[in-house]
Amino acid sequence: MFIQTESTPNPATLKFLPGETVMQAGTADFPSSDTAASSPLARRVFDVEGVAGVFLGQDFVTVTKSDLVDWAHIKPAILGAIMEHFQSGAPAIEGEGAAPSGHAEHDGPDGAIVSQIKELLDTRVRPAVAQDGGDITFHGFERGVVYLHMQGACAGCPSSTMTLKMGIENLLRHYIPEVTEVRPVAA
Repeated sequence: MFIQTESTPNPATLKFLPGETVMQAGTADFPSSDTAASSPLARRVFDVEGVAGVFLGQDFVTVTKSDLVDWAHIKPAILGAIMEHFQSGAPAIEGEGAAPSGHAEHDGPDGAIVSQIKELLDTRVRPAVAQDGGDITFHGFERGVVYLHMQGACAGCPSSTMTLKMGIENLLRHYIPEVTEVRPVAA
């Protein structure tokens, strides 16, 4: 098994490509080891000292390191952990079924607008940020403001504010006049 790595715009995050399917559908974000109980893969990666976050995509694993360690010191151990996981035959997520879209549900008078927002995120935004090892999901819409949750390499990325304001906000405002602003939310 040969696992490729790619840098991301976030210097604290690396994208690992095992050459196999990681998630059948959707994504899974584990911002700390405490949240990884359902994922044998994430638990194994968190066993490497210095790992601060794990994000699983369709064909990649994004790992965020703490500021206290260098990639040169932990990258070989992470590669080993991912390789061991795939050789074990264990699933990435235990009890994995049909994964939800990751978007928050929205009940209210703006249902048509929210559907348009989610459609644009799914077709234009999420594929692009997945290439950088992350994901962005809809969290809410209120009085013209779209609230988005950034995951994986996007969480904590130095260029995430620019991506939100110059990229996603401009895109949504262009297609949906009711959108006036885009803001990030914490998990």
